[in-house]
Amino acid sequence: MPVPSRPSAAYISPEVAVNPSDTTLRPEIAHSWWRSEMSGLTPAAPNLRVEPDAVDRRSRLAAAAEPVVAELAEQLGDADFCVLLADRESRIVDMPVGARALRDRLEGLGTVAGGVFLEETTGTNSIATAHELRRGVAVHGEEHYLEPFKQFSCYGHPISHPVTRRLEGVLDITCLTRNDSPLLTPLIARAARDIEERLLQTTRHVEQRMLAAFQVAAAGRIRPVLVLGEGVVLASPAAVELLDPVDHIQLRELAAGLGRRGTGGCPQPHLVRSVELSSGRTLSVRFQAVAPGTDGVLFEFHDPDEPGATAHRVGSARRPAVRPVELLPGTPVYIGGAPGTGRTTTVRSLAGGDATRIVSLDASDAAVRGAAAWLADLERAADARPSLLVIEDAQLLPDTCAVRLRRLLERPGPWIVLTGAPLAELTGQSAVLAAGCPAQIELLRLRDRTEELPGLVRTMLDDLGVYGRLRFTPAALAALAGHLWPGNLRELHTLVRTVAGRHSAGDITLQDLPEGYRVSPRRRSMTPLERAEHDAISTALRECGGNKLRAAKRLGISRTTLYNRMRALRITA
Repeated sequence: MPVPSRPSAAYISPEVAVNPSDTTLRPEIAHSWWRSEMSGLTPAAPNLRVEPDAVDRRSRLAAAAEPVVAELAEQLGDADFCVLLADRESRIVDMPVGARALRDRLEGLGTVAGGVFLEETTGTNSIATAHELRRGVAVHGEEHYLEPFKQFSCYGHPISHPVTRRLEGVLDITCLTRNDSPLLTPLIARAARDIEERLLQTTRHVEQRMLAAFQVAAAGRIRPVLVLGEGVVLASPAAVELLDPVDHIQLRELAAGLGRRGTGGCPQPHLVRSVELSSGRTLSVRFQAVAPGTDGVLFEFHDPDEPGATAHRVGSARRPAVRPVELLPGTPVYIGGAPGTGRTTTVRSLAGGDATRIVSLDASDAAVRGAAAWLADLERAADARPSLLVIEDAQLLPDTCAVRLRRLLERPGPWIVLTGAPLAELTGQSAVLAAGCPAQIELLRLRDRTEELPGLVRTMLDDLGVYGRLRFTPAALAALAGHLWPGNLRELHTLVRTVAGRHSAGDITLQDLPEGYRVSPRRRSMTPLERAEHDAISTALRECGGNKLRAAKRLGISRTTLYNRMRALRITA
């Protein structure tokens, strides 16, 4: 049924899809209703989450907003308005200004410190929709998606950092519909700009503190010194020589939240850790916040064998892509791994890079041409005594062919190499074949060896003849590290080739990557269990077209549980 102008939420049900092109609603409101419905919300059933422990009332945003909101309070006087401030996660920080009766009504609907106002939790409203659209939005009475909010009108405006352009929060004015006024739009926009200007002033002060700390630490020293802040990197020549840009990602993760430790004028605590850089070198690093409440962190690197450089080891040892094995020419080898993990490249390395020394048979041909024809090809290939006889995708062989091949492995002849699925996935005769190979090489999926991404990308750029002219920035590499890589190295090579074909020189930034590869870097630090959970939820959402209600049913969990896990794993869909 068509959606009437400013409709009552009672007319909407999960079975009736909101048409985002409906002309009876303003386009931005119609699209917001559609997104709210796709998330599984119904107008009578909000899915509000409250996270009071996550609220930071001493953040730079809160400090910058305080005098601006106080001025708003003077301008509004005793009028029935409330001012709300939300952080970059669209979480209510505070409701510092507002008439008591109106504040009580809003609090009764979950508008409290820690309340998460996203379209998937509270539907269409000026905080959630401004957060989604990244621009100012007014939502009047019946335009709210949730029935309980239709008694209000609200005006929201995003607050963006003037330097980084990152969304910092949303400022909102809410009133009863009878007190609605178009003058609230310029009022809230001006207040948001004032907060942004104060954020800029704070940023300049913090940058001065970071520069001073860097100059003191680097003066007269040859050891590497680095300062990382929000949008700021200060590095000594030794640090530039030592560190790859992707190492900055690991260092930022290592120091996450350190800047919020310590208060007042108390000395900032320092920590010492042992880190393994992308080059494979392990160093001791001493790091501490530049000042209380800032994102700037100072890093000083030392050789761990130096006196006083005792450190606590963090993380696991670097894992090679190929497990080392003792290979003697003639010893049967099984190379296992998912498609695209580099099985063919590994075969070439065994032949010394000389493809002319390799004779290959594809096991899948046995199903197409028949077992007898394939076995005849095998006999002819073996009699020709090639330097390397390769059987690709050995797990696809019919049992009769697998038995014959196993006998060939047991007698002197050509050097035979089998490639196929990961060892843990083999069953039946294919598992027996792999077990008959004294040497086994297991190739990890790319998503399980993301620490190698910088080196792999450099090698691929070098193969394309553009290394030195093109460089992937740390943010771009961090996004790639969060991708699932179902196509493994083959997919990565396609991506690098595609991106290199569009740029002749310069930096490859996050925005230069195809949209599907702009993934949150959170995934690279997940445990194996979290990663499996991340993959299952992402797959369900993709197969359900982004409909969270259907995805939750497919996964066998409640919608609330799905939202909680999506938030914990930073899945956006």
